[in-house]
Amino acid sequence: MDGVTATGIRADARIVARADGRGGTVLPVLDGDGPLALRRTRSDGSEAKVMLVGAMSGPLGGDRFSLTASVAEGARLHIGSAAATLALPGQAKGEARYDVRLDVADGAELHWLPEQLISARGSDLYVTTRAELAAGARLVLREEQVLGRAGEDPGRLTSRLTVRVAGRAVLDQELSCGPGAPGGWDGPAVLAGHRAVGQLVVVRPEFMEHPVQAQALGECAALIPLAGPAALVSAVAADALRLRRLLDEALTMLR
Repeated sequence: MDGVTATGIRADARIVARADGRGGTVLPVLDGDGPLALRRTRSDGSEAKVMLVGAMSGPLGGDRFSLTASVAEGARLHIGSAAATLALPGQAKGEARYDVRLDVADGAELHWLPEQLISARGSDLYVTTRAELAAGARLVLREEQVLGRAGEDPGRLTSRLTVRVAGRAVLDQELSCGPGAPGGWDGPAVLAGHRAVGQLVVVRPEFMEHPVQAQALGECAALIPLAGPAALVSAVAADALRLRRLLDEALTMLR
């Protein structure tokens, strides 16, 4: 943990994955502590697996968290989390921030599949996820937000997701929900009364030659081709379980 100040906790984590030259992946850098503890788990084949373990509550008001993952050429990395992230109000005033930066080289693959982010009543969190991919990189990225715990009004949650391939933006979107968010976030054009919202981004070089076809996935999800070798699934649901089911079904279809 890098420090505790009057405005909250600052914590950083860093992961570097490289090919080992024998068909596997090594992790020369696996550095995180406090709220962002990192644990390597059993690997499958050439893929290295890392689990993000929340060692303490947070992010709370005023906290600043950041996580960076870099996947070098030929490496394969899977990052998950042991439990949902719970944004809570804290003694320190002000907005909390959680910034994620993902870098994937040519011929490398990253699966970023954390558990849900839950916005508890009274919290205020701004989360950014930025993925920078080389032209021949592969990515599976899942992002899920739940507005409030059971029977609870949500806090303020703003989420920005940016994906760039070969230096060109294929996705740059921001959603703000909860008290103080711009009007209409809970209206029919956005969440329509649902309390769970998620995105699934899949980047594969073969999508340049064979792009996915836009289609509705039931009443609460849609598959959208993006400019470049990428596809986006957006979904809303009544709760986290139904949202996960929608996104899992979409990922199975894209595979």
